[in-house]
Amino acid sequence: MVRAADPILAREAATNIVRRLREAGHVAYFAGGCVRDELLSLRPTDFDVATDAVPARVRELFPRTAEVGAAFGVVLVYEQVASEKAVIEVATFRSDGPYTDARRPDTVHFSTPEEDAKRRDFTINALFLDPLLSPGEPGRVIDYVGGQADLAARVIRAVGEPDKRLAEDHLRALRAVRFAARLGFMIEAGTAAAISRQASELRGVSRERIGEEMRRMLLHPGVQVRAAAIRLMEALGLDAPVLNEGARGPSDLSLVERLDGDHLQLGTVLAGWCVERMGAASTGLEDHHIKGISSAWRRALCLSNEESGQFSDALEIHAALIRRWAGMGVAARKRTVMRDMFGEALAVLGAVEAAAAGRITGDVKTLEADGVGVSPTPLITGEDLIAAGFAPGPLFKRVLEEVMDAQLEGRVRDRAGAMELAGKLCV
Repeated sequence: MVRAADPILAREAATNIVRRLREAGHVAYFAGGCVRDELLSLRPTDFDVATDAVPARVRELFPRTAEVGAAFGVVLVYEQVASEKAVIEVATFRSDGPYTDARRPDTVHFSTPEEDAKRRDFTINALFLDPLLSPGEPGRVIDYVGGQADLAARVIRAVGEPDKRLAEDHLRALRAVRFAARLGFMIEAGTAAAISRQASELRGVSRERIGEEMRRMLLHPGVQVRAAAIRLMEALGLDAPVLNEGARGPSDLSLVERLDGDHLQLGTVLAGWCVERMGAASTGLEDHHIKGISSAWRRALCLSNEESGQFSDALEIHAALIRRWAGMGVAARKRTVMRDMFGEALAVLGAVEAAAAGRITGDVKTLEADGVGVSPTPLITGEDLIAAGFAPGPLFKRVLEEVMDAQLEGRVRDRAGAMELAGKLCV
């Protein structure tokens, strides 16, 4: 795998590695996802190199390396190309032993390109490419498993026996969904059936890995990709083990499909999926349900504190906009607008009730133009109260909140008025 900002320089770095291995008498090709994407006329930035050189030999040939999985035949090679520093994952052709933990092979044996291709997950990921040959030259693409035909047919198909391939590593089920959604491919019927049979519990897959796959799907800039990924997971019965919930059946997903935007927060997409999944798209979740759901999904997807906070806040604000906005006073409305996830929650509401979201947007513009604004700098702080001789204590928070409400509503407009009100409240 090459990590480099420029895809052209990334490819050049990987090609240099292949050339050097060839000059030393070894077989070497591009392998995996970079081949798939290049044949689809996409522009990969990550390149894998596969070779018959064993890890010790790779370390002999390249001065700067690091071992990340020598037992599995993987060595990182550091390559400089122009101003880019590339990290190239060079793997020895191998065949795998049994997967008793449903995650990694118990043993590996260094082998041939054909055996290496046949141990991979899907046919479109099991192709090799010779970067030293030009497009159209015979032998440029090496295909032992029918991957080129599946690329042309836009199909995700397991290599070999689908049940065996999926039973080996349940993470492959989520990878199949991600590839199908991102590329707009169909999952071949036998492979789809094996996913449903073999991966219904995602045995052996850590919550960290599940969360990472979900991020890669749900943070994709394409709204259709996000919706397709969720729809496939639900159709294959993967949503239950992913979310660590009981099976619910397919959601409508009209909300998720209308939740457009290139840079949505993960919490926003999760909120959209959640309220639609729970049948609360137009009513919002009940307050007592939000805490439990956000806590459960946090554990299931291994969400960070920030992601979990975004998710629960989006759910809370969405429900508040539906059920309480109309009855809120000026201060309560402004405090709601000040919350970080207000815009994201409004987008969720807009995907369900565009007219309601439009009315709230109009209300916000009115609040912004009232001479005070939605988020003014507080007229006084706790330090001001201490300087005025008030003793710090639990009362401070309530006093400052009430003074801020008065400021938001325009009842006090200067520091003197704010301090006068605080004095009355502190008595």
